[in-house]
Amino acid sequence: MNIAAVREQISQAHDHEGRTGQLKERLELQLPHLHPSIQLPEQDAQGTLARFVSAYIDRVPELLEAAHNVAREAGIESQIKPVLKIAEAYFLQPPRVMQGHVGLDCLLDEAYLAHRLVEEVNDLYIRHFQQPLIPVDTTVANLIAHQLIGETFANQLDEVVHHSVDEMLNDESFAAESVEAYRETLSSPQTGEAWKRWPCLSRQLNVEFGRASA
Repeated sequence: MNIAAVREQISQAHDHEGRTGQLKERLELQLPHLHPSIQLPEQDAQGTLARFVSAYIDRVPELLEAAHNVAREAGIESQIKPVLKIAEAYFLQPPRVMQGHVGLDCLLDEAYLAHRLVEEVNDLYIRHFQQPLIPVDTTVANLIAHQLIGETFANQLDEVVHHSVDEMLNDESFAAESVEAYRETLSSPQTGEAWKRWPCLSRQLNVEFGRASA
């Protein structure tokens, strides 16, 4: 895993944003047209949304590291690591549909791919362990990012994620003895303490996704 390179790319995107304000301009244009189910505070709505996008992108390296560490502890690193390498590659060698994109606002697309990939792997873990790979609930954050990216393009990115997971993981990946041993550790107090580090990102940043008003 080359997490340092992902962090460096994110740092460069922050520098680019500081010079150009590209993300700020994009959000200013999008704000009046956001889906009504995205709920923002009345004060500083644009700033709140910008902080959400920034944090959503910034969290990717830590998310990948945590998923890799837990997979190693579970004894299925060989199955999970190739999937996480795909998420890393979204940043370092973006899919063709995203080539030529630069800046913090464009890294939102790559971050969405990475977050969605972990979400899909988490869903597999829940099915097999009744608990996620890592205890981060990005569902709402991913729905908000989906809306910001735009329905058509976000759906294309979802297809990339589904293809990646289908290629790399199946039920046999969770059948090893090491997986059964790991299952027993999931109810330990230490695991519960570690999971407290992962609050819901969208709620933490005061952005919610609810029912649209009729």
